[in-house]
Amino acid sequence: MPGKSSSLRTELADQNQRLMALFEAAGHEYIAPEIIQPADVFLERAGEDLRSRTYVFTDPDGSELCLRPDITVPTCRYHLANAPTPDSEARYCYNGTAFRHHQVASNSPRELNQLGLEWFGAGDAEQAEAEIFNLTIAAMEAAGLENYAIRIGDLGLFHALLSTMAMPERWRRRLAHEFWRPRAFHTLLRHLTGEQPIASSSLTGLVEKLADDPALESAPLVEKVLDENKWQLVPGRSLDEIAERLSEKAADKNSSPLSKTSAGQINNYLDVHGGLANIENELLQINDVKAGAYAEAVKKQTRRIGLFDLTTMKNGNISFAAEFGRTLEYYTGFVFQIEVTGKDGAPVVIAGGGRYDDMISDIGKGPRVPAVGCAIYAERLLAAIAEQKTGAGGGK
Repeated sequence: MPGKSSSLRTELADQNQRLMALFEAAGHEYIAPEIIQPADVFLERAGEDLRSRTYVFTDPDGSELCLRPDITVPTCRYHLANAPTPDSEARYCYNGTAFRHHQVASNSPRELNQLGLEWFGAGDAEQAEAEIFNLTIAAMEAAGLENYAIRIGDLGLFHALLSTMAMPERWRRRLAHEFWRPRAFHTLLRHLTGEQPIASSSLTGLVEKLADDPALESAPLVEKVLDENKWQLVPGRSLDEIAERLSEKAADKNSSPLSKTSAGQINNYLDVHGGLANIENELLQINDVKAGAYAEAVKKQTRRIGLFDLTTMKNGNISFAAEFGRTLEYYTGFVFQIEVTGKDGAPVVIAGGGRYDDMISDIGKGPRVPAVGCAIYAERLLAAIAEQKTGAGGGK
């Protein structure tokens, strides 16, 4: 985008001022986190999509920095620097620019006006999630958005379901890691059940050797093979990481396959979607364990939904999708996204958010801190409203 006209700047400023007033009236302190951030925070924690679109540079003293591609992480850093303790309860709101580049030719802007809410240290998880959700919907309605759709999901439900199944902990970690990549996820699931054997590679012999003799150390074997074949390490992958991955593959060969029953429950869970009325019953039918972590997670979701102020949502519709998890990999629980139909019929994301309880501890190396928030893409919101007023927007 080459820039904004005077009238567009005025409209955007007016919209943002109204929404910031709404957020501040709800008890969120307005802050302005720094634009330039340490690059490692984003490259290590924000997920593949955002990592690949971050502007990274090195300053004269050799520090690797970036232009913030998102404002949630900078808000976490602001909280760590200014709150009495990391787990102190605090509510923030912000209005600023985020920067993202594109790997292919695109008309998408490289500078995004992002508004947001973040709430740290809340004691009642579902209440905080519902309040952030309700405020976001109130903002959409106050701005004048119509014909929008809301998708909600809960990563906590997925983790709780995995906890009921007999499998090595490393499989739970890998399934959770691949949740964001549906094709890779289903390939992994077929590998774990033995339905689809893992393809041979140049290191398959090492896997076999480690499986036959679990006492062997993998790192020296990998180093020897690399030296003998004059192979170079893949950029971004250390010798220890390769060795650890081979050790896991060897352990997999000595483990019983994941049961078809468990795999079926996972697939059935991911197929759950629709309106909110019958979601609780559908989720409880997935797993025959009626107590414990999964049943408790379903109970929490039901309570959260009961706290939604759906009467505020006059111009939208809402649905649940178990497979929905958003593209930012730092989310740990409840997630939601607000979309409209674009001119080409494709969905346009206007806002989204959720729970991300690991971020504060990852950045600050301290205790795990409850955190939930949302981000609103102000320019997309303004454009969607304009299109709807002229009859160009999609219907419900």
